This record gives sequence, structure tokens and C-alpha cells, in this order.
Amino acid sequence: MRDGTKLKILQALLHQPGVSRADLSERVGLSRATVTTLLQELELAGIVQRQTDEGLERRRTIGRPPLHVSLAPSAAYAVGVDLAGDHIRAAVCDLGGRIVAGAETAVDPDDEVDAMLESAAEVTRIALAEAAVDPAKVLGAGVGVAAPVDADRGTIHAAGVLPRWRELGLREALERRLGMPVRIDNDANACAIGEALFGAGRGARQLAVVRLSSCVGLGLILDERPFRGACGVAGELGHVRVARDGLICRCGGRGCLETVASSRAIRLQLERSAGGPVTLEQLFALVASGQRAACRAVADAGEAVGEAIATTVNLLNPERVVVGGELAAAGDVLLEPIRKAIARQAIAPAAAVVKVVPGELGDRAAVLGAAAIQLAQAPYALAEVEPLATA
Repeated sequence: MRDGTKLKILQALLHQPGVSRADLSERVGLSRATVTTLLQELELAGIVQRQTDEGLERRRTIGRPPLHVSLAPSAAYAVGVDLAGDHIRAAVCDLGGRIVAGAETAVDPDDEVDAMLESAAEVTRIALAEAAVDPAKVLGAGVGVAAPVDADRGTIHAAGVLPRWRELGLREALERRLGMPVRIDNDANACAIGEALFGAGRGARQLAVVRLSSCVGLGLILDERPFRGACGVAGELGHVRVARDGLICRCGGRGCLETVASSRAIRLQLERSAGGPVTLEQLFALVASGQRAACRAVADAGEAVGEAIATTVNLLNPERVVVGGELAAAGDVLLEPIRKAIARQAIAPAAAVVKVVPGELGDRAAVLGAAAIQLAQAPYALAEVEPLATA
């Protein structure tokens, strides 16, 4: 029971760092005396740290300033591994979401699977060696993959951007090479967990995180837990049909959101009108300068995303929608059409509650999100309680 009580406190601090002892007591449903005793034990163990209002927004109070508590960043670490089509990145992250060390290597998606797995293991070893943290504090590795994933089995459902990886037992293969626990998830879920723990989703119990890059994905956090569906493929927003007579998608469908709202789709539209290649950097420069065609292409994509997300808002009633991925750099040219489409299409009570905000993790989202897959298990490890398979 005592370990279970510690677990409740640690889980609350993971999702709401910097909380006062009084608010923590109310959140976990325990007496202030019990919470204070357990916090003292956890502080002595180096698991939690406390601070006064110094450094926080000051309130006018009489008497001693209230104490706020958080998990100590150095209490646990994890390696985040981003498996993309053209590169593999690894980063060692602490419990506060700070990247301690990292490594990267270029790869070819057509490389042999064993060679890519060894590359992933090698950049992980390099990152860990550079970080020089206590191995006993490393929870393991979290791996984000740009493909549909069965997180329970640790396998890849479909190839995605890695054509040779279908049905690969990725978790087992990497655990064998690294000698540490490995958890895998798709990149959208990884980004959702990362934003929930360390970014724009912090404090939200019901959260939807849209990732708009060369692919379009959606990660869901419901009641502070990742929602993956029956076989791990919940959130394939990119393959929701938005254009009846649209382009054929890589999935075999027609008119999928990804064919109109991915960064690749927007660049292709502009290339047809410009008569030449348009890079992502050029796209953002055109948007920043107010170039009408670029702004219209991004705004149209935002409207399509908003209409698709409005269905999610109606079905799941999230309190926050975080927009991340490389396209988020377009700012309000993208975000305002998303907000307006949700306000127009979602039912009034749900539309009134939901806030649409940009992601905060930026180019750290992939590796920090991957690390967050494993760091989300920190309360179980620190309380010495066995977690659920995909908690």
C-alpha cells in the first residue's frame, strides 16, 4: 500500500511539476500529513526536490511562502531514439526533459535491417557514453518510429518510411543489442507523450497532439494516459478522407488528409505553380514574407486539418489540441484556419472548451518524445511498482 501511495504522488508530480503540497494532497486524495511524510522520504532519496515561490510567479501571502515540489531531474534518465527514413538520432534525457547528450548518423531506408539496427544501437551507446550518467538511473530506451506500431508486442505493423521493417520485432532486437529495456511507439504518439510531460500539453488530462510533417499523425492522451486503440493504430488522422476526388495516398486510399496537409503535399502544390522545386525553408520564407500562394496553400492545409480534428473534438472532447511537426513553424497562418474550422464544425460546448496551441518542443520533439515513452514509466521504477505493459 505504501508503494502504491508513493506511486500516486510520483505520477502526480510527473504530470504537474511545481505543485504545492496542499494542491498535491487534494490531487492524490491523501491527507497533508501523509503527503508531507512521503515527500520527506522521497526528498531524502533524491527523487523529489522542493522550492519556494522564488523563481515562480510571486503571490502576496502572509507568513511563510508555500513550498512547491517537483521530481528531481537527475532521479532518472532515458535514451530517446528517433528512427526516421534518412537518419537515426539518439539523445539521453533527464526527468525534467533536458537533453544531456546526443548522437546522430545518416542512413538509407533501403539499408539492410541488421545494419540499421546496429546503427541505432551504436548511436545510443555513443550518447550514453557522452552523457556519463549513472547507469543504474537509466530506465532504458524509448524508440519513435514513423510507422504504425503495436506497442504491446513491440513490433511494426506496416513499413511506413522503412520498407524492410514490416512485422519486425523491433523491441526485442534492440533489447538484445543494448542490454536494457526498450519501448517503442509511433512518432505521433511519442510526440504526444513528450508534449504532455515537457511541452505545450503539460497539465492537460485530455489531449490531442497533431504532428504535421512529411506525414500527418495524431497522438492522444486520455485521462493522462496514451490511447493507442485495440492494436496500436489509433490516431491515423493522416488517412481520414477529406477530398472525395483527391489524390491517391500512399496507403492506397484517395483524398486522405496527408495528400493535402503534409509538408510534402504543400510543397508539391507550390512547385506546380512555381515551375520548380520548393524546399521547406523556402516555403517558410515565402509565408513569412506574405507571399499569397504560399499563405493560401498553408491556410488551406490548416482548414483541412481543422475539419478533421473537429471530429476528434466531437468524439473525445479534449481540452487542448497541440499542433507540432515541422509545419508548425508556419505559425498563425496555419493555426488560425485550424481554430476557425474547429469552431465552425465542432459542437458548441466542445469547441468552447478546447484550446489550439503550437507545440513547444520544436526540433527536439522526436528524440525528447521518444525518451518520454520510457520516462513516463519513471513513477513505477522510482516507487518500485510493476507498470502495465503500455502504461
